[in-house]
Amino acid sequence: MKNFTFTVPDGTAMVSFYDKPRVPTLSPESGIYVADTNTVKILKQTEGFNKACPLVVIEAGESHKTLHSVEKILSAALKASLGRDSVFIGFGGGVITDMAAFAASIYMRGAQCELVPTTLLAMADAAIGGKTGVDFLNYKNCVGTFYPARKIHIAPSVLSTLSDIEYRSGLAEVLKTGMLYDTELLTLMENHTDTIIARKPEFLLEMVSRSARAKAGVVERDLRESGERMFLNLGHTFAHALESVVGFGTIPHGEAVAWGISRALALGISLGITDPLYAKRIQSILTAYQWPTEAVHPLVRNSTNFSPEQIAQQLVSTMKNDKKKKGGLVRFVLQRNLTDTLVTEVPDLKVLEILQ
Repeated sequence: MKNFTFTVPDGTAMVSFYDKPRVPTLSPESGIYVADTNTVKILKQTEGFNKACPLVVIEAGESHKTLHSVEKILSAALKASLGRDSVFIGFGGGVITDMAAFAASIYMRGAQCELVPTTLLAMADAAIGGKTGVDFLNYKNCVGTFYPARKIHIAPSVLSTLSDIEYRSGLAEVLKTGMLYDTELLTLMENHTDTIIARKPEFLLEMVSRSARAKAGVVERDLRESGERMFLNLGHTFAHALESVVGFGTIPHGEAVAWGISRALALGISLGITDPLYAKRIQSILTAYQWPTEAVHPLVRNSTNFSPEQIAQQLVSTMKNDKKKKGGLVRFVLQRNLTDTLVTEVPDLKVLEILQ
């Protein structure tokens, strides 16, 4: 397997790959497991699991990515008399890895953290890099910390348990990584669509390991998102607004990101930044994986009585609370071409144009 380490504050983080999922063996006094109602059954059958250790089970879904859920984790850790040297193990998708790491980061001002991602989105992106947090007051991930896990344990074989919707959600983050950093990864997704959708094991490992390495490299260079790491938000400003407007958990995060990428390409063309031929290439890939690319997402169009103009206004209004805004203007990640990326402020009127 393609194990590797990368530099984080105070040391290194290790990413390890396995044929089957496993968790670090804990004693009841040394740590706590965090899972959700979908992954807890897998956790209990996983190599290394100790049923005598404290276990917190959160209801599955983005709607439970809240401070209340984090309080449950912290309360269980205190009840078990865990110390600062204890290990918080997050076993699940991005919601669980984000919350487990957030809880570890604030428990006694910083406990240990190890993550076992079980979704493609978490393996390729969310579990690597130390951005933790929860949704708050209907805004995505606006409460959180930077706190890299010291170890990430990845078993791509567990991806066979995912629903098609959940698996395709992760593929959108893989596509984003290829657009930003890895031309071979993008070509892999472009030329082997059917095989990738069929989840052939050799392709799963290749996609996950390439994505994880690319994400780790960015984290090494810019942990706190002061520069290059902002590129990883490609499509996310649009996506987070969409998720907020329709309600967290209503749409898979990856589908929202895929739609957001299509809007970022349209915005880039409108501003004279993005090469139209490159945008056409990416739009073809988005279509091949059956992701919506319309100006108004079908979910919004079919579930509201608002006009396209009203929907666009609502999305832009939500973007005003995005973490990437500056001086009242929302900043967008755009691309000139493959792996050629920039961040720029865009007037509201330009954004409204490509949302109607």
